[in-house]
Amino acid sequence: MPEPTADDALVRLLAPTRAVLFDFDGPVCDLFGGESTRAVAQEVKRAAQRHWGTLDPDVSACDDSHGILLRLRDMYDRRSSRPRSRRPLELAEDIVTGQEARAVAGATPTPHVEALVDALSDLGMRLVMVSNNAEEPIRTYLKAHGLDTKFERIFGRDREDARRMKPDPHCIKRAREHLELPMASCLMVGDQLTDLKAARSAGACFLGYTRHEGRAEDMRQSGADFVVSSHLTVLAAAKRLLDSRSPERVR
Repeated sequence: MPEPTADDALVRLLAPTRAVLFDFDGPVCDLFGGESTRAVAQEVKRAAQRHWGTLDPDVSACDDSHGILLRLRDMYDRRSSRPRSRRPLELAEDIVTGQEARAVAGATPTPHVEALVDALSDLGMRLVMVSNNAEEPIRTYLKAHGLDTKFERIFGRDREDARRMKPDPHCIKRAREHLELPMASCLMVGDQLTDLKAARSAGACFLGYTRHEGRAEDMRQSGADFVVSSHLTVLAAAKRLLDSRSPERVR
């Protein structure tokens, strides 16, 4: 199967980019291999019940590890007849982070991501990570795959407040403060609509990465600057841009 050719629009998107903000799970690796996080959500709920007793219906119904963090926080913030302990929030964060730490050991690298990271670095682009996952498991994964020196910083989930996960732009704004670059010159690569919403809210450009055509169309309809199903497409555009900037072409 021939490699994709560089799309002119994608080359134009990359040309002014000075920094690329990668989401972790999806664009960089397949963290859970398609497995459900229900068991972790159940563990979080059991821990919360020990401290809070009966859980609100939306918390009891949640079977997603990130979703349960948000719903627990919402329950904590709701008015109650007596003040609630923050301990369940702390335990929930520890449980979910532990799950992510175990998952990185078997996470599958996204095809061609290492070559893409190298090509973007060759173009002089700065690379950071912006993720709803905890920072330490991401750091462990990058080091294990020789990518730790490629990324300047990791901006992961705020363990003090789950409401700051994407689509909230908190991690992207933290990245902007570190990079000290205009957001318009930053490109986020994400695989979810929540990534797109966070990027748009922060003022960053957005490159969607997904193999799901329905989600790809949703991203296009929601204003993504470009959407790909393979990093090979972006790699081809990066190589074309690099060739155009080579001394041979200048002469």
